[in-house]
Amino acid sequence: MATADHVLPRTVHGIGQLVTAMATPFTAEGELDREGAAVLTRHLIATGTTTVLVNGTTGESPTLHGEEAWQILDIVKATAGSAATVMMGVGSNDTAKTCALAKRATDAGADSILVVSPYYNKPDQRGLLRHFTAVANASPLPLVVYDIPGRTAAIIAVDTLKELSAITHIVGVKDATGDVAKALDVARATAGADGGFALWSGADEVNLPLLASGAFGVISVAAHLAGALIAEMIRVFPTDPAKALALHLACMPLHRVLFAEPSPAPLKAGLAYKGLPAGPVRAPLVDASDAVVRQMKQVLDELKASR
Repeated sequence: MATADHVLPRTVHGIGQLVTAMATPFTAEGELDREGAAVLTRHLIATGTTTVLVNGTTGESPTLHGEEAWQILDIVKATAGSAATVMMGVGSNDTAKTCALAKRATDAGADSILVVSPYYNKPDQRGLLRHFTAVANASPLPLVVYDIPGRTAAIIAVDTLKELSAITHIVGVKDATGDVAKALDVARATAGADGGFALWSGADEVNLPLLASGAFGVISVAAHLAGALIAEMIRVFPTDPAKALALHLACMPLHRVLFAEPSPAPLKAGLAYKGLPAGPVRAPLVDASDAVVRQMKQVLDELKASR
């Protein structure tokens, strides 16, 4: 598969600098759109994505049924070929279940796994350390810890991340805390980790601040709609931070509207506007309101005009 000129070649344990948390396309009837998943994969790679994340929250993992997540993994792997690696979300709030999912992801051909901190049951730091260690022991795949306390109500402490960084194939963290100061503390605390410990921005609005804090890359939602701009921002940041800032600021209205209502409803409205596979969201989510659809169209039109 041909890739774009702006592709980012650097990887950590096979995980790229621009990871896109892929939406799961559905048909109008709400069924899995298999051809749409292939089309969307090709679009992401063509616009700079070097690792595709499947079965994440943006992919509506809580409402994927039966074998759907594994079918998506198969489709994305087959479509991407050697042009991109594939990360799979396997997290849950049940350690035994998460370990089983990690083992299956290994057998199914995932290149890496994303493990969100357990949600709802709110383990303390001892429980979090035991959970992530157990999953790492269950699978040899590179494991990225997902820190998003706004969804999980479980804060992963800097000291806990430092301990996790000592485990060989726990290779980094997706930081969706929005706390740049904490990201700096994590970077400092894990700087000497054997084999390295990378940080990916997990919140698009702070992509550039986290790159400036030492992040290796981003795990993005906005890259569905502005992948080339985000890839370019990452690429030029080390040598032309002023240009990186201009690119980041150009994308800020998009970053904001993508979460004006529960994700991925605004994203799917944007994909539909661009003629890309999307379909509806699954209940209990609802499709974007007319107001957000109008706002999304305006933001995308302005972003296109600015280029």
